[in-house]
Amino acid sequence: MGRAEERRARQRGGRRAAPPTRSSGTPSEGLATGGRAAARKAAARGKKGTKNGKSGIRRLFTWKKILGTFLGLCLLGIGAFIVLYLVTPIPSANADAKRQSNIYEYSDGSVMAREGDTNREIVDLSEVPKPVQRTFVAAENKTFYTDAGVDFKGIARGLFNTLSGKGKQGGSTITQQYVKNYYLDQDQTVTRKLKELVISLKVDRETPKDDILAGYINTSYYGRGAYGIQAAAQDYYRVDAGKLSVEQGAYLAALLQAPSQYDWAVASKTGKELVTARWNYVLDNMVKQGWLDKSKRDKMTFPFPKEPKVAPGMEGQKGYFIKLAKQQLEKQLVAKEGITQDQAEARVENSGWTITLNIDKKKQAQLEKAVKTQLTSQLDPKKRSVDRNVQAGAASVDPKTGKIVALYGGTDYTKHYISNANRTDYQPASTFKPVILAAALENASETQGGKAIGANTIYDGTSKRQVVDSNGNKVGFGPENEDDANYGKVTVQTAMNKSINSVFAQMGVDVGMDKVLETATKLGMDTGKLRPLPAYTLGTMGASPIQMAGVYATLDNHGKQVTPSIIKSAEQGGTEFQMPDPIGEQVISREAADTVTSVLTGVVDDGTAKKSVQQNPARDGRKVAGKTGTSDDNKSAWFTGYTPDLVTSVGLFGEDHKTHGQSKLYNTAGLDRVNGGGFPAEIWAAYTFGVAGKNTKFDLDTDQGAAVQPTWTPTPSATPSETPSETPSETPSETPSETPSETPSETPSQSPSQSAPTGQQSTPVAPSTSPLNPFDPNGDQ
Repeated sequence: MGRAEERRARQRGGRRAAPPTRSSGTPSEGLATGGRAAARKAAARGKKGTKNGKSGIRRLFTWKKILGTFLGLCLLGIGAFIVLYLVTPIPSANADAKRQSNIYEYSDGSVMAREGDTNREIVDLSEVPKPVQRTFVAAENKTFYTDAGVDFKGIARGLFNTLSGKGKQGGSTITQQYVKNYYLDQDQTVTRKLKELVISLKVDRETPKDDILAGYINTSYYGRGAYGIQAAAQDYYRVDAGKLSVEQGAYLAALLQAPSQYDWAVASKTGKELVTARWNYVLDNMVKQGWLDKSKRDKMTFPFPKEPKVAPGMEGQKGYFIKLAKQQLEKQLVAKEGITQDQAEARVENSGWTITLNIDKKKQAQLEKAVKTQLTSQLDPKKRSVDRNVQAGAASVDPKTGKIVALYGGTDYTKHYISNANRTDYQPASTFKPVILAAALENASETQGGKAIGANTIYDGTSKRQVVDSNGNKVGFGPENEDDANYGKVTVQTAMNKSINSVFAQMGVDVGMDKVLETATKLGMDTGKLRPLPAYTLGTMGASPIQMAGVYATLDNHGKQVTPSIIKSAEQGGTEFQMPDPIGEQVISREAADTVTSVLTGVVDDGTAKKSVQQNPARDGRKVAGKTGTSDDNKSAWFTGYTPDLVTSVGLFGEDHKTHGQSKLYNTAGLDRVNGGGFPAEIWAAYTFGVAGKNTKFDLDTDQGAAVQPTWTPTPSATPSETPSETPSETPSETPSETPSETPSETPSQSPSQSAPTGQQSTPVAPSTSPLNPFDPNGDQ
């Protein structure tokens, strides 16, 4: 009974104490039993406290209270939305009111051009063929005719992206996009998005769907400065909107997703693939919606658009200046304000900007004169068809400030829309070799034989020599030298002077192509999508004159990164938009940069640019560094060079005047081929020596290279710094061409002792008395 009572007491929470337990045992057993009873009571009291504690928390956070709070918040949100809906009117249209001319000025403040009237013409929806109307619905909002004007999932996603800093919302309906274009602005704020939601609901209730669709296609931005379907139809296909085919309409509808990326005239390979896929998506959606017969769809082909029309005032080089300025401003708007590229483009077009450029009138005039006198005056398209395919591009940069002081984009922006100064679809060829040397110096790289790579390091210059890895295994790459010339054992300095492919192919593998590409990126090249392949040692990636001018300007600036900028200032409505400083951080060491500069002086004094630059009577003692380049199949030729105060990259590109595809430059102006030491170097010299200052010396922190005047030369006892895979030929396989190019200006030496660093007379030394290289403690003996 005692235990039963005790159990009931515990169940009642200890409110009633159990009576004393009788014990029939010994006194000690009774004491033990009493102790156990006391322990059980203490345990009961502890459980009671714990239970009461849990009960307090549960009373505070009951499921009823949580549900009630949630419902209350929902009701509060609904109430707030109703109030917002009631107090938010449909505003007056403001898109046209914000359109103002942009003003572009030279660096001295004089007006270069005004870019003005908005390219827009409103057309009634009835003038647009019904199938073309449906291409926009199929592209953007298949439920347009049945929805309430909003996509709540898209709005929620947009709000989340805004709050989390991810930028543009997705999934907007046609109504929402129309409201944003016509009534609001492009700001990515919560307030603006809520307004968009409310106004879209009201517009959908009060406006017929056809009027909304008409407003949408008439206010959207299609790229090329075209607002609305009529302007787009004229600009892309030279027809009125009423004459558009379904295929053409599908392209314009696809274009709205990313006008700047999908414009066929300037799109990259990826952009063309994306817009083609988008075009197919639009037409396939029309088939699914029952708006297009599948048999007709299957016969449709992609409607390639026309070249862009150029606005008045953009003739000559002005159009290239303005196009680049817009691109650089848009890039900064994207970076600083978190908007998309296409929003930035719409934000810049005719929006009242005053943009002052870094273009120097005198330098610009001299650059244009140099191209005319050294190149275009010698071309005769009537006599030689290849002369119609020659395109020149150039960019000139101040290495201390990063300013683009002169630029040549082509013969005329109204005749050639693509800027040759900014195009990246041609190989920079051997102008990439200095980047490989910079990577070797920056990473303290060694040859296969364990020797530090420097200006006086010995390499095997045999043409087609198979490159070997650190284990001595062939990597399956053995590039041919220009004219298949063999040079035997040469220094890195000589290899740069003569532009010997086999040497730099091996050097790239010695350094590690991943490190080479990393250095290229630091210097300003776009290598993000490149794999570390040995073939890139030949400069087979794409690059523009502006990019290469930036790379060499960084070298000229002692390793501090230079990002060429055409914009001096940009202001809108009295507020200046802060552009980034073109001069960045130290990306490679000063010693590495200065050593490359020192080596590159040898290319001018005793290499492939000697005839056009070193022997130019206008040089007037100026110290010059530079590198020539000629791509595979003679499709491009380059010279990028610099004085202490000016860096200029000149490129010649073969572009078929009909298809705009790449073509070969052989027989240009009656010459067998075009080399970097020819027209590009001649244009460079005529321009640079006409405008460069009198600063004749580089301030170099290095003890290597041609500018240092070394006193050591390789001797017959020298051993290559890595084991060649083939026995070097003692003589070239054929006599190199005398045309200034990658080809050596003189017959290659027949013994290593004659392959001396620039500026040295080769003196034979007996093998037993061959000295160490005093400028390279790791050099061969």
